[in-house]
Amino acid sequence: MTISRSSIPNIITSIRLLLLVPLSYYLSKEDYTTALYIFFIAGLSDALDGYLAKTYNWTSHFGSVLDPLADKALLVISMAILTLNSKIDVLLFSLVALRDIYIVIGAYLYHRKFGKYQMKPSIYSKLNTFFQISMVTLLLVSLGYKVFSASLFIVFNWLIYIFLFISTLHYSFIWGGRYFSKEYYHVDK
Repeated sequence: MTISRSSIPNIITSIRLLLLVPLSYYLSKEDYTTALYIFFIAGLSDALDGYLAKTYNWTSHFGSVLDPLADKALLVISMAILTLNSKIDVLLFSLVALRDIYIVIGAYLYHRKFGKYQMKPSIYSKLNTFFQISMVTLLLVSLGYKVFSASLFIVFNWLIYIFLFISTLHYSFIWGGRYFSKEYYHVDK
């Protein structure tokens, strides 16, 4: 079996998905130092597969779906276990999870009505994800190495709340507007 170069980003993304197993294990054991290393490796793999896909145009519809799902799975599972370990506020995690479910349901409905589409996160969604990843990373550093001030995490919590709200509204207006717009009712067959 020969592996084409253009499939390398998807292979890297698949490896990132496999990293969920040891990450979940070490987070549940509260070994935050090891969990931080795994989280960091997963972050590097995300940067590498993105670089390869963009630089060499090794993109695919499969990759455009798999990559954000791998990123989201990594983040949600990390946040879920940290919430179970009482390190992240239950309300914050609940709102993050509800927003993700809302977007997945919306994407599914959009796909059912119009067919295949390219997943492109908005700038608000990217900022939201950035603050979530930053908070989880800083929390793992704080738990595994050097304790940071609680006020730092309060700031991150509020930034995440704000961008959760803004990005959810943005998706609702943009994608909901497209879904219900009369111009999209006409589909060539």
